[in-house]
Amino acid sequence: MLFALLFLPVTHHALRITVFMRKGYIQVYTGNCKGKTTAALGLALRAAGAGLRVFIAQFIKKRRCSEHKALERFSDLITVKQYGTGFLRGKRPKAAIDSARKGFAEVSEIITSGEYDVVILDEVNVATHNNLFSVEELLALLDAKPSPVELILTGRYADERVVDKADLVTEMREIKHYARKGVKARVGIEC
Repeated sequence: MLFALLFLPVTHHALRITVFMRKGYIQVYTGNCKGKTTAALGLALRAAGAGLRVFIAQFIKKRRCSEHKALERFSDLITVKQYGTGFLRGKRPKAAIDSARKGFAEVSEIITSGEYDVVILDEVNVATHNNLFSVEELLALLDAKPSPVELILTGRYADERVVDKADLVTEMREIKHYARKGVKARVGIEC
């Protein structure tokens, strides 16, 4: 019986996944070193490999990088959408706020739709830190998350209330970084 559920048509996707993923958790990848988005994308690939549907919402970012090209190969299982105008560098332009708020509204619907098993909110902690939308709105979204949905939040500056609500928190801490020697972001490695 369980083996047969693996081969249900896509229209029965939610039923098939609910049987196998009884509970989805909230994961936070934060800290001041590289690797947060990379870890989330690795999880997305693992989930797609298991036949799970993944939605990746990228806040702040607008640049198309190498990972976008790679993820296109999994477009039947992984959807990526950007809701950003680029890194803020201390500014909060109206366009950045509007884009983030639009993205947050869309993601709120996506999380509760049951269409996706894993939802990644990339740089969401930076978005709340810069008041593009409030931490209270994010916390309400975490409370509204359906049980089977695995939710991953990335970005520096994770609010303590988000950390408290999460089931898993990983902090990336810089010990040594070649950027301090002037090494720029390299295609295929950092971008």
